[in-house]
Amino acid sequence: MKLLFVADPLESFKTTKDSTYAMMREAASRGHGLLACGPQDLRWQSGEPVTAAVREIELTSDAHDWFRTLRSERVALRDAGAVLMRKDPPFDPEYFYATHLLGQAEREGARVFNRPAALRDHPEKLAILEFPQFIAPTLVTRSEADVKAFHAEHRDIILKPLDGMGGMGIFRVGADGLNLGSIVETLNRGGAQTLMVQKYLPEIVKGDKRVLVIGGEPVPYALARIPQGSEIRGNLAAGGKGVAQALSARDREIAAHIGPVLAARGLLLVGLDVIGDCLTEINDTSPTCFAEITQQTGFPVAKTFIDALERALG
Repeated sequence: MKLLFVADPLESFKTTKDSTYAMMREAASRGHGLLACGPQDLRWQSGEPVTAAVREIELTSDAHDWFRTLRSERVALRDAGAVLMRKDPPFDPEYFYATHLLGQAEREGARVFNRPAALRDHPEKLAILEFPQFIAPTLVTRSEADVKAFHAEHRDIILKPLDGMGGMGIFRVGADGLNLGSIVETLNRGGAQTLMVQKYLPEIVKGDKRVLVIGGEPVPYALARIPQGSEIRGNLAAGGKGVAQALSARDREIAAHIGPVLAARGLLLVGLDVIGDCLTEINDTSPTCFAEITQQTGFPVAKTFIDALERALG
């Protein structure tokens, strides 16, 4: 079976920690073929199925020159054994359009993971609103007045854009309110853009935990991404230190409730972000941390994922 990965450029992969690479490595070890393209390579034309200009690749043993291209060709997505949407955010208009092309491919018979409609229905910051019993005090608004009222109530807050990743654009404002107006203006662009505000959770010093849920079942270890130095962000992309740890009872409670719900909607893989006892985000575009958890605990995350993928394909 050939698996088509719709992803960022292969040349940008850091193979020591890239979860898509870990998936590829496990799939190849089972004899599956590997195809790769980017969202920009998708095409639909009347009278034809959705196709993609792809590279068929094989993996090497060189961590730097980690793949070789066997051939380049245009293929119909329905002819791949499975299509894995692994493009990183931002969830911008081009990502949105790609999910529609992938949805059309589904109607033509392609098997796409995570399901395109589910990706659209569960934006990573806003998906938590469905599960208010697990989240910290949260506000979603364009209004500067609303943000100031929220700050007056909670005194120490986090502000973030709805389309970022890797900690991009996240600000903390403490009790003194320093620069609150300027930060809101930056994020809401004069009221033109919606932002999210959450009560600051001091448990962040112990890590922003990534709980992976595969096929509705949690991986037994989370990766706690611990802020370093004066940073408030634990994201690995922002310099956080990743420390694998067994799930807490609260982590399991959150995953046991949310995991089966999202799996039933076509989200084979999600990453729940948990600070302390609170759910802060639901990542479903391209959840990461496979390599770090496996390296530190020995738990075979990629194997677990490919097992679930093969079961889903029947």
